[in-house]
Amino acid sequence: MTLGILGGGQLARMLCLDARRMGVQTVVWSGTHEAEPTEGVADLLLKKSFDDCGAQAEFCREVDVVTVEFENIPLETLKSIERQKPLFPSACSIEITQHRSREKEFLKKHEIACAPFAMVNSLADLESAYDQIGPVAVLKTAAFGYDGKGQVKLTHKDQLASAWEAVEGQASVLEGFIDFDCEISVLVARGKDGEVVAFPAAENAHRHHMLDLTIVPARVGQKTLQQAQEVALKLASELDYRGLLAIEFFVEKSGNVLVNEMAPRPHNSGHFTMNGCVTSQFEQQLRAVCGLPLGSPELLTPTVMLNLLGDMWNPHLDTDQIVSTQGAKLHLYGKTDPGVRRKMGHVNFVGEGKLLERAEQLKAQLLGL
Repeated sequence: MTLGILGGGQLARMLCLDARRMGVQTVVWSGTHEAEPTEGVADLLLKKSFDDCGAQAEFCREVDVVTVEFENIPLETLKSIERQKPLFPSACSIEITQHRSREKEFLKKHEIACAPFAMVNSLADLESAYDQIGPVAVLKTAAFGYDGKGQVKLTHKDQLASAWEAVEGQASVLEGFIDFDCEISVLVARGKDGEVVAFPAAENAHRHHMLDLTIVPARVGQKTLQQAQEVALKLASELDYRGLLAIEFFVEKSGNVLVNEMAPRPHNSGHFTMNGCVTSQFEQQLRAVCGLPLGSPELLTPTVMLNLLGDMWNPHLDTDQIVSTQGAKLHLYGKTDPGVRRKMGHVNFVGEGKLLERAEQLKAQLLGL
């Protein structure tokens, strides 16, 4: 079988590596002229834009089934591919999750709790929405928002005009600010016959609006864990989903969960599965998309994941320091240019002992603190 992957970043890289181990060929269509993470890893790499008709024809000729490594792919491209080859998750599922307003309306329709919100298409809309949702709120662009991009926190009406200018007048969503206790995520996989499994919930901490640390098991109560898993399974069912779906939650002081956002693909917070679980999130995506039985999501060992951002290169990463740390498993993404906020790799800490303390200590050393 040959798997087609739309997108050529680190998630595609790790999916290709698991596919190679399992005897599945891969064709990556990066959508850009650069795809460092998948160079030498994919069996065939097409470094052409997603509006290139010739590239689409070549891609569809070479593959048996298609998946995505990120959601911001032109909807027209997704629908065209889906008419020619099986696409999992479906274009319909990706359409919902790639646009914040559609995602919020989907949650509302299916009575799944999320932050209060309003659609915003003009400054007048923003002013009206702020009167209902403020005084503390977050304006988020409806599309192409991730890692804190396209988000402006509001605390006073005087900030509305500058906030609207900051999002460049793009269609947006105004959300009520949630004074949450912590953030968690749940990854759920749904296979071809509706078989569904969920990985253990992960607790997430951020630095500069980007994922910094993931702690598994999440340090939340059993009621919270059960509620989050039930919501994740419900979302997979209501979407008639096939593949791997990541759901991020705010955990309120009461322990109740609110859906923050969804991602129709493997997720940064799921990297702990690569060393901590029977089945990695990438193998699970492969199994679901290719019609294989799903693997066990069982947690084999407590795990802490540390993201390696470009500000840890001084000017090189101290790999000796990492690999000499007890229980540390290094994963690099094949990127050569360490931009300050660029995701360059991650480290999983597994085994016994104070994993979080080890991760925090290593982070401080890599940052020169």
